Amino acid sequence: MANDIDLQALSDAAVLDVPRIRPVLEKIADKWTIMILTVLCPQPARFNEIKRRLGTITHKSLADALKRLERDGLVTRTVIPTTPIGVVYAITPIGHSLREPFEALCAWASSHGAEMMGSSTMNT
Repeated sequence: MANDIDLQALSDAAVLDVPRIRPVLEKIADKWTIMILTVLCPQPARFNEIKRRLGTITHKSLADALKRLERDGLVTRTVIPTTPIGVVYAITPIGHSLREPFEALCAWASSHGAEMMGSSTMNT
């Protein structure tokens, strides 16, 4: 019963703080951000490695997402003086602070995805 009260208090606080919370959630809860940051959490990676690990993302979508994540302070971009010039992307400390909730969300999606996909096809 105490957990219900805590959840209600959290819900009330979140509702009251929507103007502050919503823009932040819009930046981190888009189509690719969670997946990109999850790829970068263990170690920095080059563009093509990120693209390869994500599989279905287009070159343009990945480039746009990485620029946005860099602008938002979640990813750094380091140019490596090689031939040809290389670029390595790494997660910042603030981006890394999202690791635990993103891993939990990915684990939840893995566990419940079939249920959700099954129910959405039944309702159509």
